[in-house]
Amino acid sequence: MPALEKPDGPLTTNVKWCFPSVHPEGRKFVVGAAFITLLTYLVGWEFLTVILLAVTIWVAAFFRDPVRTTPRSDKLVIAPADGLITMITKVPPPRELSGTDGMADGQYTRVSIFMSVFDVHINRAPISGRVRRMAYVPGKFVNADLDKASEDNERQYFLIEGSNGASIAITQIAGLIARRILAFVREGDQVEAGQRIGLIRFGSRVDVFLPAGTGPRVMLGQRSIAGETVIGEIGVDPELVGTSQ
Repeated sequence: MPALEKPDGPLTTNVKWCFPSVHPEGRKFVVGAAFITLLTYLVGWEFLTVILLAVTIWVAAFFRDPVRTTPRSDKLVIAPADGLITMITKVPPPRELSGTDGMADGQYTRVSIFMSVFDVHINRAPISGRVRRMAYVPGKFVNADLDKASEDNERQYFLIEGSNGASIAITQIAGLIARRILAFVREGDQVEAGQRIGLIRFGSRVDVFLPAGTGPRVMLGQRSIAGETVIGEIGVDPELVGTSQ
């Protein structure tokens, strides 16, 4: 999809809904599930065929890869994942990203986004810039909704440095049934905000680390949309309050 520009006059172009495609990483799973479903149909196991057909549809939906429209600004931090905002807390930088060429010492606001098995699982870059550091850590597969998952579970770290010098870190965290974390980029790559940078199979969590002086523009219980929801604005702390209803 081409970049969208702010129109000088009234907006007259219509945006049409289109059926989300299946990400290439998931096509083999969809084909495999469909093949097994077909076999049960040919054998005559109708009840099992119905169940497996539902499973095939779910697998296709799990790997769906919808088009997203990302707001452009050097100061905006965009949500890297679809899901529920389950934790917002102050933490030190992850030791895997600390050091002279990593995140500075201090307190960061960590925004945790929990992805259920019904959410889109494509992860996207929160800002435009260079992937300065990546770190993969093998680990356990406890419930990704727990705070200790940030330290115990299998995870993949990204540190992206923007053109304005600000750096944003995110972490892909495996969950109870997630068994594979995939990265689509490497250290040194240039990425655009909203660009697809990874995928987690199946059900998991993504953490975003906002630097000091930057507060979240989302609240607990809110749902984020990867590549579209603004998580924060560099140097701005809006101190939001909200009500669940």
